[in-house]
Amino acid sequence: MNKNIVHGLLRMLATVCVGLLIALPVFAGTETVPATQLTSALHWRSIGPYVGGRVIAVTGVAQQPNLYYMGSTGGGVWKSENYGASWENISDKYFDSNNIGALAVAPSDPRVIYAGTGESDIRNTFLTGDGMYKSTDAGKTWTHIGLEKTEVISWIIVDPNNP
Repeated sequence: MNKNIVHGLLRMLATVCVGLLIALPVFAGTETVPATQLTSALHWRSIGPYVGGRVIAVTGVAQQPNLYYMGSTGGGVWKSENYGASWENISDKYFDSNNIGALAVAPSDPRVIYAGTGESDIRNTFLTGDGMYKSTDAGKTWTHIGLEKTEVISWIIVDPNNP
């Protein structure tokens, strides 16, 4: 049997089972817990950033599980040092293009970050960039390192031994 058909049937079976579990108390004549009681402990929070738009590039740092970088299409590079609870823009002073298509942290030195500009998401409109940027101090400062005419950089691979 085709693998896609099997996966589809399993998803459908799981959906039916969950639906029956939710509806079972109603059919059995028992009371159900009101939805407001189930969701009262939940609260909405923004994980930021407050400016930006679409996000294509996201990376973390293996040695620091609380540290993440995000590149947005039109909002530059952002950094979170608290598991994504808040974000700080770290590129506005240094980048000529704020359309980020790719990010990479050097595996051998987490202070070295590369950012490729140009939106890599295929859409009816997209924003081009002006090449590559590099930071050697965890995003405090950035240097433009070339590839100006590429317009869109969608993937960056860093040598694991040589940042």
